[in-house]
Amino acid sequence: MSKKKILLLSDDLRMSSGIGTMSKEFVLGTIHHYDWVQIGGAIKHPENGKVVDMNESVRKETGVEDANLKIYPVNGYGSPDLLRNLISIEKPDAVMHYTDPRFWGWLYDMEHEIRQIMPIFYYNIWDDWPAPNYNENFYECSDLIMNISKQTVAIVNNVAKNKPRTDWDCTYIPHGISEKYFYPISVFDKEYQEVENMKKQLTDDDIEFIVFYNNRNIRRKMTGDVVLAFKTFCDMLTEEQKNKCALLMHTQPIDENGTHLPNLINDLCPEVKVYFSDKKLEPKHLNHLYNLADVTINIASNEGFGLGTCESLMCGTPIIVNVTGGLQDQCGFELNGKHLTVKDYEEIKSLHDDRKWANNPDLTWGEWVKPVWPATRSLQGSVPTPYIFDDRCRFDDAAQRIKEWYDMTADERRDCGMKGHEFVKREDVMMTSDMMCQNFINHMDMGFEKFEPRKRYSIFKA
Repeated sequence: MSKKKILLLSDDLRMSSGIGTMSKEFVLGTIHHYDWVQIGGAIKHPENGKVVDMNESVRKETGVEDANLKIYPVNGYGSPDLLRNLISIEKPDAVMHYTDPRFWGWLYDMEHEIRQIMPIFYYNIWDDWPAPNYNENFYECSDLIMNISKQTVAIVNNVAKNKPRTDWDCTYIPHGISEKYFYPISVFDKEYQEVENMKKQLTDDDIEFIVFYNNRNIRRKMTGDVVLAFKTFCDMLTEEQKNKCALLMHTQPIDENGTHLPNLINDLCPEVKVYFSDKKLEPKHLNHLYNLADVTINIASNEGFGLGTCESLMCGTPIIVNVTGGLQDQCGFELNGKHLTVKDYEEIKSLHDDRKWANNPDLTWGEWVKPVWPATRSLQGSVPTPYIFDDRCRFDDAAQRIKEWYDMTADERRDCGMKGHEFVKREDVMMTSDMMCQNFINHMDMGFEKFEPRKRYSIFKA
């Protein structure tokens, strides 16, 4: 039986963005089951207008002899005419969209045209409360919605609840981390020396405690607050202790969409040790960074999933996270001893409210995480996103969580991190690459089976 072909609209899977990284992960992880064509978006693509045949390289990388992958690079986010041309040329069996739908709004404007011949699959990366009714059209135009967080599933079900459809599927498929690239490295492994060498290259010899940050330097990632949290933590220490602690930031120090970190550090906290890793790294070397760190921090004001902290857990390094969005799923929250499900999130909506959950004896979390509850909720908005909550935690609360990890021994931290490693590999947690890809196959195959072409027109009596 010939394989189904899927036309993917997302960031070019060769890019290092979170969307690009995960696009590559699930495309290569399902290439034995599907053929893939991608409209590979980028702000300014160096290969715009070209056609890139990836078959040879993909077959070599995956070992799949009949692997088929072709990329059509574009500036920005494509166009209706490009999609029509590719449907005519490539004859896909489905269109799959993965990233913020507002970037590809034209796709949903031509939904009826597309769904006359094929289904639309949507991998939903992020939504937050209040219920985004402005997204209803995106949801209703999709035959299958796969969501990266339990909270997002609850949101979709809430917004689309008034239009039940028998052919519509909404499910939870979190990002999956590759065990091939991300894994714990112990002092007994040959690779450990490479970790030590990288540590020496990036930091001073006397550093004994490293807080790791791996996110883009943009406003919602709260990079300035991460630096201030680290400074506040260092202020709790003696001078000798402070000199042995470092913040290692795998990000661009200067980003027009974020903070001028060198100026911030020089002016507000010149006495603390902050180091930058600003070059694109192969997965092997990124794995080394997670393994040389003592804890990884992500206090973004909103987050669809939080790829970096999940990679950290896969490496056995514990985390500090803001209790918002998909980061909640990495905390291992249990309510009255029961692991939280999608159904639970439909009732509780989110655990962001510190007044209700921070000191609730019924709520527990994994030993691998120190959660930071948001201190404020701010309603933000823009033209494409009229309203959405911004969950902001206090940098001094984050500093306290760093101190709690610091006060433990290295062995205690590692034991906690390894429990996180086992957590993300659980079958009911589903955060490995293999589980993500199998979930994709199961649900998209079901989507193909359930799909019924839409009528070209309707006749009605005026």
